[in-house]
Amino acid sequence: MSKKSVPAASDTETRATSEHAPDLRLWLRTLACTNLIENHIRSRLRAEFDITLPRFDLMAQLERSPQGLKMGELSKRMMVTGGNVTGITDQLVAEGLVVREDSPKDRRAYIVKLTPEGRRSFRKMAESHEQWVVELFGGMDEKQRGQLYELLAALKTSAARTAGKK
Repeated sequence: MSKKSVPAASDTETRATSEHAPDLRLWLRTLACTNLIENHIRSRLRAEFDITLPRFDLMAQLERSPQGLKMGELSKRMMVTGGNVTGITDQLVAEGLVVREDSPKDRRAYIVKLTPEGRRSFRKMAESHEQWVVELFGGMDEKQRGQLYELLAALKTSAARTAGKK
């Protein structure tokens, strides 16, 4: 590794040395980038909107589904337990950002929807979120971002193919 590529602070990438397989070092660099970006977004959401990333993520799912989603579907989409979704939903209901309605098709289920205030609030957060992501990738030119996008698509395809071989 060249001195230029070594991260300034300790992160997942610093676990690897030149003796480790290049693929492991690549994985750790990818993970370090993901963690840096996610932690920045998490911090900005908390500081500017007093909201957690999981609450933002739940609202994002609901924004994409104006008709609402069942709690189980939210859990599946967010890849968290039903208990986690219930806790997050309870907080957002208390703040008037979402409503929980009985499902017309299943009396045992609830449909969760954004309220008009929740939709307005989410739009403001989403605009800021997008700008933060743009800033985070701002050190790369358009060509580099395009190359990275294509390379990550190839990695995603390869990983999905390999993971499907279980």
